[in-house]
Amino acid sequence: MKLIINGKTKEYQESLTVQQLLQKLNLSPDRVVVELNRQILSPDIHVKTQLKSEDTIELVQFVGGG
Repeated sequence: MKLIINGKTKEYQESLTVQQLLQKLNLSPDRVVVELNRQILSPDIHVKTQLKSEDTIELVQFVGGG
């Protein structure tokens, strides 16, 4: 399955949900906003949102600072 994540193409052998993708990328779901095909996803649907080949995903991480 080919995904476009933040403008870069990545290949995965198995199908993934959004939650599984975040785990593979070592991203905490409570510190990232996921946009799938130009639609912002609510964190409560990450577990049931199945990704498809050619999906475009933008991941924005929250960064603390002072």
